[in-house]
Amino acid sequence: MPKIGLSAFKEHVKMKVAIIGAGNMGGAVARGLAMGNRVAVSDIMVANPGRGKLEALKAEFPDMGVTSDNCLAVRDADVIILAVKPWKLCEVIEEIKGGLDYGRQVVASMAGGIGLGQLRASLDRGDGIFPAVYYLIPNTAIAVMSGMTFMASAGASPEWDACMLDMFRELGDAMLVEERQMDAGMALASCGIAYVMRYIRAATEGGVELGLNARDAQRTVMQTMKGAVDLLAAGGLHPEMEVDRVTTPGGLTIRGLNAMEEAGFTSSVIKGLRASVKK
Repeated sequence: MPKIGLSAFKEHVKMKVAIIGAGNMGGAVARGLAMGNRVAVSDIMVANPGRGKLEALKAEFPDMGVTSDNCLAVRDADVIILAVKPWKLCEVIEEIKGGLDYGRQVVASMAGGIGLGQLRASLDRGDGIFPAVYYLIPNTAIAVMSGMTFMASAGASPEWDACMLDMFRELGDAMLVEERQMDAGMALASCGIAYVMRYIRAATEGGVELGLNARDAQRTVMQTMKGAVDLLAAGGLHPEMEVDRVTTPGGLTIRGLNAMEEAGFTSSVIKGLRASVKK
C-alpha cells in the first residue's frame, strides 16, 4: 500500500482501516468512513473493549467488522487509527506493536496532546525501524461527513500524505500542517465545534426572548450560520467585508454588533481559544 500513487488510490484501491476505540471520536470516524466512497464498509474494522458501542455500529453498518481484540483488528489493516484517550495510548501501542508490519502499515493517533515524537517513541521496537505516523485532530462533525481534520506526519511519503488527506477530505475537509500548528487546529476545530454549539444555544435563547418559539429560533440561527459560511466560501472574502454589507449607518445591525463588542464578544472568543491550547 505505501508504494501506490494518489491516482490509483482515487480509483478506489482496496484499503483496510482499523480503528481502535469506538467512543465519540472513533465512532464518528468509523461512521464517516462507512458513509464515504474511499473505503469499503467491509474493509473497516473497529475494536473496543465494551460490546455496546460495537453493537451499535454493527446495527448501522452490518458489513463493518467489530471486535474486542485489538491485535486481531490491526492484523490486516493498512491504516491503524488509535482513537483512545491519551493516558491509554501507550498501553494500546504496547499491546499491538509486536504484530505490526512497519514497512506496510501506517499508524495514526487521535490522542490529543501526544505529538509525533512521543508516538514514535512508543512504537520503538529497538530495531531502528518505525512506521509512518500521523497525529490527527478531527472534530465530531466527521460522523456526518462535515468534519475538519488537522494532521501532521512523520516518516510518511508524499503519496501517503496525499492518501490520508484525500480520505479525510471526503469526511469534510482536512489540512496537513506542521506539528507546531496542531494545537491551533485543536482549538479552532476540535474544541471549536463546542464553541459554535454554544453560540447557537445563546442566539436561540435570544430569539426566544424576542418572541420566537425555541424550535423556530434554533432553525433560524442554524440557517443563518449556514448562509454566512456559504457566502464566505463562495466569495472568498474577509468576514468584515460581508459585515460591512449589512451594517448601514445608524442601523440596527451596527448597534447590535457594538453591544456585543462592548460585552467582550471578540476578546471572549480569543481568550477561549487561548485557554484551549495545552500549556
